[in-house]
Amino acid sequence: MRCVIARFPFDLTRSGVLESMKGVKPEEVLGTSVIVGRRTYPVKQVGQVVTRQDRRDFTADEVVRAMTQLGFTCRDVPRAAPSARALDPFQEASALLGGAPAGA
Repeated sequence: MRCVIARFPFDLTRSGVLESMKGVKPEEVLGTSVIVGRRTYPVKQVGQVVTRQDRRDFTADEVVRAMTQLGFTCRDVPRAAPSARALDPFQEASALLGGAPAGA
């Protein structure tokens, strides 16, 4: 498949990406990730290995688009759900010290 990443054209294949990532240790995933084989990699790491470009030269969206078209699963890091109700400092301290239940 022909795709453009950082204004450069690349002919990528699913098997080529799998071969390129073979033996590459995944870094810690802090943002968007892509599953290659049975491992989960940060999208920027995959983009760097596959294109041999610096990570600053392309966006995660460009790599996600290409990996999705090749049939790889891409995921965003789930964001923490906001708390149902914020406690004021006194309620929080009381709850931490085992006092009355918060909001009671």
